[in-house]
Amino acid sequence: MSTAAIHPLAHSEPAHPEPVPAVSPASSSVVSSIASSLNPMIPVGRVLRLVTKPVAVAWPKWAVDEWGRDARLVEIVSPLAHLRWDISVGGESALPNGGALIVINTRRMALTPISTALALSNALDRPVRFVGRPDVIPLGPFLRRIGGILADPDEVGGALRNGELVVLGAASTSNPRHAGKVDYELVAAAVRERAPIYVAATLSTMIGRSARVEVSGPLRAGRKRRGPLAEVELAEQAQRRLQEMLDEMGGQQTGLPGLGWIGGG
Repeated sequence: MSTAAIHPLAHSEPAHPEPVPAVSPASSSVVSSIASSLNPMIPVGRVLRLVTKPVAVAWPKWAVDEWGRDARLVEIVSPLAHLRWDISVGGESALPNGGALIVINTRRMALTPISTALALSNALDRPVRFVGRPDVIPLGPFLRRIGGILADPDEVGGALRNGELVVLGAASTSNPRHAGKVDYELVAAAVRERAPIYVAATLSTMIGRSARVEVSGPLRAGRKRRGPLAEVELAEQAQRRLQEMLDEMGGQQTGLPGLGWIGGG
């Protein structure tokens, strides 16, 4: 008789373990803290996979694409976002069927890339990604599920190569009518993939729901260059185009006495 057949611990683990109860995403950080305090040798990622396994069974895998965007979750989040923003979209017909980088202006302490990506996705009836998700739990995985990708040239380039529309926010500014600097290293990803670069001016208010996204035509470099100079030139051109569009569109007003200075961004 083999040693495995008589070993007292050979069958100590049940063949059919009891199912682990589902935990809401908001509770994941609590689960992580508890798991770490009970046994620091247990990886936090393993615990999260265990507690979310029942949800994964009920939620079809086909809803998640190769970039981690969950169409079912986006369908749930979009109406919730509409409660905060009533966004009108213009110029979206100029966007191509394939991949493209869409540079937008952003206001400090606002979720402009997320709201813009959701609005464009609804208007075009196709997935739209946004750059800037953090690579940390639990916020990073959630933002990935609604279309977020890392602010990494390789990841941005991979999405563009795959024919995705990618929203890139310029540096946020305190003045909602000023366009911030555009990261030329992320613009370089579009240059390498030969993907067109568009700009979209965004206007919103801190208090009201009214918001607008206006897409302009593709950028064209003034002179053909190779190397980082072409990337810097296109990044600066995107910032200038955004500023021109913001000046033309003006700023939305709150309509409240004493708060008219809170404009769009």
